[in-house]
Amino acid sequence: MSTVEDLRPVAVRLGGVRGGPDVRTLRRDRWWASPTVTVCFLTAFVVYSTWAVFQNAHYYVGAAAGRDLISPFYSPCLTYSCGLASGPGLGFIFITWWTISPGILVLAGPLGFRATCYYYRKAYYRSFWQSPPACGVADGHGRYSGESRFPLILQNVHRYFFFIALVFNTILTIDAVMAFRLPGDGGIGVSVGTLVLVVNALLLWLYTLSCHACRHMCGGNVDQFSRHRVRHRVWQILTPLNARHMQLAWASLTFVALADLYVRLVASGAFHDPKIF
Repeated sequence: MSTVEDLRPVAVRLGGVRGGPDVRTLRRDRWWASPTVTVCFLTAFVVYSTWAVFQNAHYYVGAAAGRDLISPFYSPCLTYSCGLASGPGLGFIFITWWTISPGILVLAGPLGFRATCYYYRKAYYRSFWQSPPACGVADGHGRYSGESRFPLILQNVHRYFFFIALVFNTILTIDAVMAFRLPGDGGIGVSVGTLVLVVNALLLWLYTLSCHACRHMCGGNVDQFSRHRVRHRVWQILTPLNARHMQLAWASLTFVALADLYVRLVASGAFHDPKIF
């Protein structure tokens, strides 16, 4: 059993790319585990979501099944083929010339917000790009230009994607409210599908409001909080959420895929959405 006296300092040699070590790693633990898990998880999500969006089927459960459920990957559904899945009041903006999956039309907003998110940038920079994969590990690239050149300079539009995300969150919240409709099965009630869409909308709101851009917009660039009491109060509320931004990012990403899968299984007839009350 080692004691403090038995410990010997590890020589640190810096001077590599971005001030990192000249050797591959100074770490003795399994530093590669976290980047590997991130690669596997994000790859699985991209593969599933791409398949789900391009399948162009089984994304809506309507009155024939006594429900009003739509997949978050397809909402708002804006093409002529959507029918009742377009949601209340959206039929007037149907796109008649679009003949492929309507889910493609809504990808840009949520995808742009996630891809430019400060946390996700850290996650895929470390895992996919090895830049750097971990602290005390050499960078996987010979040069580094930061986010000052194309395409990474586009990361600066994250603050604008935040407002787009608010629009999508509002629409998905309406979808969650509409999921309380049980046409032909009591009119109004709660089913498992209702809870799935409600939890999905809640997690998306928590992830969006915990965003660094949201916290800065509400309480940043203020010299004296005493002169901005409302902004200070909002900032105080958002700060604990911001501390959980990583967990909320993964939870919301996982659940949005699970919500699509649940709606897809019910719409395809794999099982009937159980009514709770």
